[in-house]
Amino acid sequence: MATRTGLPGRAAVPVRLDPDLTPPPWFSARHRADHGNTVFRMLDQLAGAGADLLSLAVPVDCVCCGAEDRALCIRCDRHIRRLTASPFRAESGAPALMDVAGTVLLPVVAAGVYREELAQALLSFKRHGQHQLKGSLGRALGGAVRAATEGSRDFLLVPVPTSTRAYLNRGFSPVQLLLRGAAGRLPGPDVADVLTKARGPGLQLPGGQKGLGRGARAQRVRGSMRVRRRFRNKVAGYPCIIIDDVLTTGATLAEAARALHAAGAQVAGAVVLAATRPPDADDCTAAPAQARGTCHDLEKNKPGKDE
Repeated sequence: MATRTGLPGRAAVPVRLDPDLTPPPWFSARHRADHGNTVFRMLDQLAGAGADLLSLAVPVDCVCCGAEDRALCIRCDRHIRRLTASPFRAESGAPALMDVAGTVLLPVVAAGVYREELAQALLSFKRHGQHQLKGSLGRALGGAVRAATEGSRDFLLVPVPTSTRAYLNRGFSPVQLLLRGAAGRLPGPDVADVLTKARGPGLQLPGGQKGLGRGARAQRVRGSMRVRRRFRNKVAGYPCIIIDDVLTTGATLAEAARALHAAGAQVAGAVVLAATRPPDADDCTAAPAQARGTCHDLEKNKPGKDE
């Protein structure tokens, strides 16, 4: 079964609905560098040569396969390109973004499924500060944004905010850094960093979201975001696309959409780098009978949302 990649109101090419059901054929990467321009490719090669020299003094291993001298080897980078070659609509696997009748509450485009090299690279990027992966992962996110917007400049890209605790632990905001890595591939939409964490019930529950089920995740993030007062005029009346790294239950995206709606923004949808199976999603007994046979199994090894 096929669907359209782009968000509602934008033309898009048909793609598969669930990459796990119809795995893509093996193919080689189109470019060994991120740029088609010869000058930029030469600059990339010079940067790679510099990285090779640096690795003599500070040895590094590939975060996926353990190969020496690169934080992400050419082979694993090619695998990530393959895993993110066909962005797809992923909201059907997120219960917070669908109502009981199966109506889509917030459309989401994902660059790929959270698995294999994509999952390993994203975990290393977020939890171990492997900033060298920003280019490869940002390229994938940029491709998903392009698929969702079809190159339109009519949207504002709104990143999901990082909690203060997570920022202090990591020293950076993963979504912000990914957007910087994608900046060269997003000539159109502007990034509007207007969301922030709010003081309220949503932030009073201890701990992160790791190990929480659907209801607990929704309860923890409810009321946890708001649009900064001085930026309300920037988003009021404008179509916005929410950007996040991983889609699990959709509770975080739903809360971000609520905060933007409260500020008068028009939320067109969301884009994520990777989509995973929500917690306890294999319990399909509560789903309508006609939907039980199509319960998504995007990824059993789901990440722990720690924000």
